[in-house]
Amino acid sequence: MQHATYGSELLGRTLAGAESGDESPLTHMAVIPTRTAEFSEWPDWVHPEVRDAFTEHGLRRPWRHQIEAADHAYAGRHVCVCTGTASGKSLAYQLPILTTFAQDPNATALYLSPTKALGADQLRATAQIIAGVPSLSHLQPSAYDGDTDSELRQWARMHSRWIFTNPDMLHVGICSSHAKWRQFFAKLKYIVVDECHHYRGVFGSHTALVLQRTLRIAHRYGADPVVIGASATVSNPAQALSRLIGDDVVAVTDDTSPHGERTVAMWEPGFVEGTTDTERGGENGAPVRRSAGAEAARLLADFVVEGARTLCFVRSRRGVEVTAVKARQLLAESAPELVDRVAAYRAGYLADDRRRLERALSDGELLGVATTNALELGVDISGLDAVVVAGYPGTVASFWQQAGRAGRRGEGSLVVMVARDDPLDTYLVHHPDALLERPVEATVTDPTNPYVLGPHLLCAATEFPISDAESAGWHADEVIAGLVDDGKLKRRKAGWYPAPGLDPHGDIDIRGGIGGQVLIVDATTSRLLGTVDTSRAMTSVFPGAVYLHQGESFVVDELALDDGLALAHPEEPDWTTTAREVSEVVVDRIVEQRSFGPLTVSFAEVTVTSQVVGFLRKALTGEILDQVPLDLPEHQLSTRAVMYTVEPDALVAAGIAPDKFPGALHAAEHAAIGMLGLVATCDRWDIGGLSTDLHPQTGLPTVFVYDGFPGGAGFAERGHEAFDGWVAATDEAVSSCACTSGCPSCVQSPKCGNGNEPLDKEHAIKLLRLIGRHYGS
Repeated sequence: MQHATYGSELLGRTLAGAESGDESPLTHMAVIPTRTAEFSEWPDWVHPEVRDAFTEHGLRRPWRHQIEAADHAYAGRHVCVCTGTASGKSLAYQLPILTTFAQDPNATALYLSPTKALGADQLRATAQIIAGVPSLSHLQPSAYDGDTDSELRQWARMHSRWIFTNPDMLHVGICSSHAKWRQFFAKLKYIVVDECHHYRGVFGSHTALVLQRTLRIAHRYGADPVVIGASATVSNPAQALSRLIGDDVVAVTDDTSPHGERTVAMWEPGFVEGTTDTERGGENGAPVRRSAGAEAARLLADFVVEGARTLCFVRSRRGVEVTAVKARQLLAESAPELVDRVAAYRAGYLADDRRRLERALSDGELLGVATTNALELGVDISGLDAVVVAGYPGTVASFWQQAGRAGRRGEGSLVVMVARDDPLDTYLVHHPDALLERPVEATVTDPTNPYVLGPHLLCAATEFPISDAESAGWHADEVIAGLVDDGKLKRRKAGWYPAPGLDPHGDIDIRGGIGGQVLIVDATTSRLLGTVDTSRAMTSVFPGAVYLHQGESFVVDELALDDGLALAHPEEPDWTTTAREVSEVVVDRIVEQRSFGPLTVSFAEVTVTSQVVGFLRKALTGEILDQVPLDLPEHQLSTRAVMYTVEPDALVAAGIAPDKFPGALHAAEHAAIGMLGLVATCDRWDIGGLSTDLHPQTGLPTVFVYDGFPGGAGFAERGHEAFDGWVAATDEAVSSCACTSGCPSCVQSPKCGNGNEPLDKEHAIKLLRLIGRHYGS
């Protein structure tokens, strides 16, 4: 029996306040015991002034993993330190870099983070250390990002020895004009890649090529920088960073920092009163659970009343604002004196506002903050008592990163994971070992994706001609041949050169966009609201679509794809919109295929042709109001898919009559898409699917699950590799769901282009079990 802890006591008081008639939302509770620290001595190679500066900041004895990683870096080995939140990873790169700076007055370093907020926080912390090192007073570490004005950028390029930036600015602002940075590159000793577990999927593939081009430029100028990666726990961190930089990496993974006892609770919201399978609630009469955001707001308010300093992670910007407002409303009724001690924090706020909120939370002025994953990264906020995670954040690494925000003073803490009405969330709260005991995922990147690699090859060629050896290293011979055929590259004796007048850097959106961007503009004010990939525009900003931006609601009036423009006006409708699509998948090439009796499982290159033919308007309760037709052009996506076919006779033998094939296949497809995040670092919005009871190429009932990015993003490939575990978990998620005919927790999808019709939960379970029996046999 678990003994009483701070976290369990706080949770108990919260549960005691719930309505007595309700079934308990608590599905599991675990206590992670205290971990004591393991220390190390300062290495002899550390410059005395640097050591003294850290000692003056209270760091008298470093932890063992910090020194182990710093030793590798100082010795010239690429290293990735992969330990938990608040484990002092910064010291692992600050120590060798500052020592090298003290020894070599011309040495330079580059720091890279996925967000400007984290970069600013690390710059501030580093500047405080440098202030205590007399010989480094001239170092002048500087930010160089989208918020840096042009005069400061020019000054930083000319004078700073340590640049703090992000992959976007490194690509478009530094590599593109490397000749101006020649002095900096020639003396570049270290590149820090912070929070490198965030570089996954298409974003990770782009960042890998930006990093490899950066190293290439440094080598051309005579430098050989050491790369130091810092990451939350990921599977095989050495391989992950190695894939990013294209070189061998040593990993340090044994976390020797202390942490206090942590209670982790899994929480499933109850059903909204009056919504059951027989009493129409959501779409197709499915029962509707209370939203994760509303439940998280109640927990946030309860914890604040208990005096617990709490962070509440919500997945969307709008959700953050709504959760904060709801928590304040609840406090206004029960503890009005605490209303002003709860706030929202997200990207999009001015930097000064973000800093003020960070200080208020650290100082205890704020007790509760609802936030996006903007506070998941290394912004230093200590002394929190509780974390609420409203919806599984997509990866085990992100969950532990968010959970690690609590108990940063080494004291007891509470983490509550609140499930959304979603197959994966529902599965995890009822199978907690799949989250709490599972190794974290390997990051999925594919820098050889031709749709990603091609544009970067053009950038590389404009930086320096591409040699035969470099083409082989990038596995780029075929892609280069295509660029030559298109007239974009020219072959000369020294290598491949760009065609005259080529300026490719601005054409790449490294955050994942391939194939151009559509600007979303408020037509009433001409204000730019945001951008969306051209490939996704027709399903997200079609005429009539409801578009949300920083808590504001807009309705799209016009989508001009040729102009890359979507015009919208402010409106607060009491409905949401969902695109309806018709799709077909053509198999271009089978990459790998295995057959098991009536079952064949394949990994394939495919072309998906889709057309948005209309959209559903849904009331906020989920009820369908009407269907509006649209006439938009077809869109083609060349990508990769995991696919399976099943012989009809085997389906019939399993109890699935031919008229039940479409509903069974469709429901199994939805459930599998919802569960792919269990085995791959992806979100259901990163992938698509199609099921058919008779595919024209296979001649059989067929299901496809494909990457939603040109060329693929590695997610479908991971699904193919882990097919048996993926299908088994999908079967468990669907069969254990309490609904009778299918709901958002098992087989319904919020992004279904067919309005979740037809779906047959009962026969989907039979199909999934049939696959499970035959796979691997």
